[in-house]
Amino acid sequence: MKLLAANSNRPLAEAIAAYLNTPLTDATVHRFADMELFVEIHENVRGEDVFLVQSTSYPANDNLMELLVCIDALRRASARRITAVMPYFGYARQDRKTDSRAPISAKLVANLIATAGAQRVLTMDLHAGQIQGFFDIPVDNLYASPLMARDIQDRYDTDKLMIVSPDVGGVRRARGMAKRLDCNLAIVDKRRERAGVSEVMNVIGDVSGHQCILVDDIVDSAGTLCNAATALLEAGAISASAYVTHGVLSAGAVARVSASPLEELVITDSIRATEAVRVTKKIRELSVAALIGEAIKRISDETSVSSLFD
Repeated sequence: MKLLAANSNRPLAEAIAAYLNTPLTDATVHRFADMELFVEIHENVRGEDVFLVQSTSYPANDNLMELLVCIDALRRASARRITAVMPYFGYARQDRKTDSRAPISAKLVANLIATAGAQRVLTMDLHAGQIQGFFDIPVDNLYASPLMARDIQDRYDTDKLMIVSPDVGGVRRARGMAKRLDCNLAIVDKRRERAGVSEVMNVIGDVSGHQCILVDDIVDSAGTLCNAATALLEAGAISASAYVTHGVLSAGAVARVSASPLEELVITDSIRATEAVRVTKKIRELSVAALIGEAIKRISDETSVSSLFD
């Protein structure tokens, strides 16, 4: 087995390598003066089972191109099997036509990865599970919920706990966490009465006297999350925190979280943390290196990955 890392999330790749007790494959991934990408692998990978670690987070297009060129380099170097390990699958939110003449970019990205030469994809908490159907190669979708559930149990009194979905679309995910923790579920329903009028957050469920934890897969601008926290406190909740798998946290999201009534935002290291994320006291990271490392080991050994979540 060989483990190769591109540039999107080197710290996570190194942590996975440490878990597997396998050194990262020596390779060069850099750009020419005109930003054209160049990849060269300095070790023999002929006949090897190669796992390429690369999240397609910001800058999404650059990181996606790195992934594709690395896959092509491995294929031309006669690797036996190439698995694209994508802790965060960019473009996943574009999984359907939302309007006339709109693309389905997640499908396009799936086609690009398979055409480049990947024979398998390992990812985590896809925004929509049906994205797996965009691929004609095997896809393993890992879940961060067991890791988060253990952290919540260590830090909260589950008797006073309420799991909350920040929008109607995330109910299934929140319900799964509530079932795992054996606690109640509430939903924040976001509505805009008419154009130009601010959104109204309606809380479905009695959150009075509960410690509320918002659960989601992606936090980008953090607007919905912060507004939901305010609505929960106004409805009588004792506190509001959030557990989100992928911390995209674009633009002024970190400042928005810092100024919000959220007690804490917990994210994973599927996306490399920016300096703003590292210095703020309201955002904490959980590492998924052991989870991904164990999945890689099981794929290489041809044993069950799904049993990780039994």
